[in-house]
Amino acid sequence: MDEKHYDAIIIGGGIAGLTAALHLAERGLKPLILEADKRIGGRLAGLGDVEINGARFPLEHGVHGLWSAYRNLKSMLRRHDLVGQLRPAQDEQWIYKTGNHVRRANIGRAIRQSVFPAPFHYVQLFLSPRFWGMLTLRDIFSVFQVWSVLSMSIGVDPFMEDQPLQGYTFDGALKHWGAALRSLFFGLTRNGLSADPDQVPLAGFLGFLRFYTVMRRDAWAFEYLPDGGGEICEKLSAKVKSLGAEIRLNCKARRVKQSDGWTVEWEENGMNGVDSAAHLILAADSPATESIIRNSFGADGLFFPKGMSHAIARLWFDAKPRRSPEAGMFSGDFIMHNFFWLDRIYDSYRTWGAESGGSCLETHIYGPPSALDQPDAALLTRVLMDVYRAFPELKGRLIQPHLQRNAATHTLPSIGARGTHLGVETPWQNLFCAGDWVRHKTPAFFLERACSTGLEAANRVLRANGLEEFEIESYPPPEPLAAWIESLMMKGRKRRRGRL
Repeated sequence: MDEKHYDAIIIGGGIAGLTAALHLAERGLKPLILEADKRIGGRLAGLGDVEINGARFPLEHGVHGLWSAYRNLKSMLRRHDLVGQLRPAQDEQWIYKTGNHVRRANIGRAIRQSVFPAPFHYVQLFLSPRFWGMLTLRDIFSVFQVWSVLSMSIGVDPFMEDQPLQGYTFDGALKHWGAALRSLFFGLTRNGLSADPDQVPLAGFLGFLRFYTVMRRDAWAFEYLPDGGGEICEKLSAKVKSLGAEIRLNCKARRVKQSDGWTVEWEENGMNGVDSAAHLILAADSPATESIIRNSFGADGLFFPKGMSHAIARLWFDAKPRRSPEAGMFSGDFIMHNFFWLDRIYDSYRTWGAESGGSCLETHIYGPPSALDQPDAALLTRVLMDVYRAFPELKGRLIQPHLQRNAATHTLPSIGARGTHLGVETPWQNLFCAGDWVRHKTPAFFLERACSTGLEAANRVLRANGLEEFEIESYPPPEPLAAWIESLMMKGRKRRRGRL
């Protein structure tokens, strides 16, 4: 195929790539997006439909919540009228299993509507008799150890301070906690980072606590997309193309080369080709970007965050469960780690549930590898056994299960050593990176981090072309008490470093 020249080539059509393309196209530039998958959107993309008893349901990589601090993503979607009324989360339930005992307590609303200011808002949980019923004496005696770790997340900001905290792990920080409180924070971490806690580095855990909960009560609040991420990605793709950008699906970038500008060698449906541009934005996931970098430059010594795989089970029932929140988390001896009642979240599932009296549960399994390595039938059997333990009223009411394996592209939040972890700007002139794996001082995670770095990369290209840049929205500041404690701890650490 004949080589074409573009203002910018963007490798990767997830939220980072679509954000960059949208903002470039808004300023009149003509970018090209190369997306290796058959659908646009990356991990937010839709995955087609599944038919259950004659009804069709949209599939996706998994339920996504838009957290209160996802300011740049929400601003972009609303500015272009790409999302309707978001559905606020009502509450989240913690279901904890040890041996044959299953206990539960509602925790979501208590945390975000606590009467205690951050960072003490978790104290609200101790006003619930059900929460007390989850704890043992060892949990009560380990409360001060819990506070010490929470204090660390207030006084240490790994992203802003550029602190990889190499050699320190999340599991190690919690090893002396009581079993129930340890299980609670394991569950929170699994849900927040979509990863098995045994693999989470301490820097990622502290950054997660700061951004999602410990500095503000309302940081815990989130909203659901009314019908999943696939619809949003298709609308965003259509908007990008309407502004003059080009998108190629099933087009995998193999390597890039720098001469007067940048050329990208790609493969599409068995055919090879080359296109060029003055600027290049790598907006693929971490494993794909690592492959392109190594094929192109042989750059040894660079750090790329690990890509994680996980499984999602969806279970359709001809009855509804006991009255409970629409979502929550499992911890303890369960194989699955969180749950969402889709018939209470997504429009299409809600309509079916109202008409049929049925329900649909989505539950995620993030690991460990020994769990994910099981055959589909064995994994589904274990999921069903645990679901029936948690919701015994649904036993014998299953219509049909569906198991989905997601590839190892989900970013494990971590920070590489200085000089090894690529940021938006790279050692190569006019080559920029965007994505939730990119090293950047912003505290945001996942969709918001992908959006904000995509916007940053677009601004670098706009600046080089003498065009007006877009404003990047800042994040809500800590609550006053949390900010005061943070200031004291930061000053104390600074004095200590001075003495050393």
